Amino acid sequence: MSSFHTVELSDSQYENAGIRFLTIKSENLLGRGDICLYVPDVDRDVSDLPIYILLHGVYGSAWIWAMKGGAGQTACRMIESKEIEPAIIAMPSDGLWGDGSAYRAHNSYHYDKWIVEDVIKAVRENVPQAENNKAVCIGGLSMGGYGAMILGMQHGDKFAAISAHSSLTELSQMTMFVSDLIEAYEGTDSSLVDVIAVAQDNLENIPPLRFDCGTSDTLIEANRQLHVDLERLNIKHTYSEYDGGHEWSYWQKHVEKSYLFFDKHCSPRN
Repeated sequence: MSSFHTVELSDSQYENAGIRFLTIKSENLLGRGDICLYVPDVDRDVSDLPIYILLHGVYGSAWIWAMKGGAGQTACRMIESKEIEPAIIAMPSDGLWGDGSAYRAHNSYHYDKWIVEDVIKAVRENVPQAENNKAVCIGGLSMGGYGAMILGMQHGDKFAAISAHSSLTELSQMTMFVSDLIEAYEGTDSSLVDVIAVAQDNLENIPPLRFDCGTSDTLIEANRQLHVDLERLNIKHTYSEYDGGHEWSYWQKHVEKSYLFFDKHCSPRN
């Protein structure tokens, strides 16, 4: 029996390269939510694949990691070359509020619960290869990197690892990209809106964490400061910098780092 009032799953005869789409009615969104999925070709009896969630940035939607970031193709190549074990890549919409929801609860919508509850449940219920799933990781880019770190730290019991690229580190940085007033995002909780504050509030519950940023990115100084602040709190993490800016060419390349990190913390061989 489904946990959702309505479920629409793409027909396998029209799917291509392991990419499929799932739309469910979510109480947390007060409507429908979309999830793009990459499902690898594995033996029929496999039902416990890990789920790697990738959150998109502002202006995007469920399709963008796959259709602009090549996330499914990269996963397929890395699985075939045995760099990583097979895994399902779940690429949900952020809920489509304004230019971006920030994956926070606000304006009567629970964009946070949509990710940490509905998305995981929907994949387990509708993808046989994940029916007995146990390991879930979360990552993202820009606003999605912010969401991945915030949600991953707040729900450390749900996630095996966190990986973020070119991340916003403070909610106020949303105004660099969106036209909405920052007050619209604060909801009922205006205290835990920055990554370091959430980290400090969850010191004993933070999963393995890595993040990176391009040296030409407008958010490079914010990411460097987050690294310094995490070190000050003795929070174990890995921070890296690479050439590049706040752009798809950067994320297309470095999503590999997320997959390798997730595989390290999910694969039975490690």
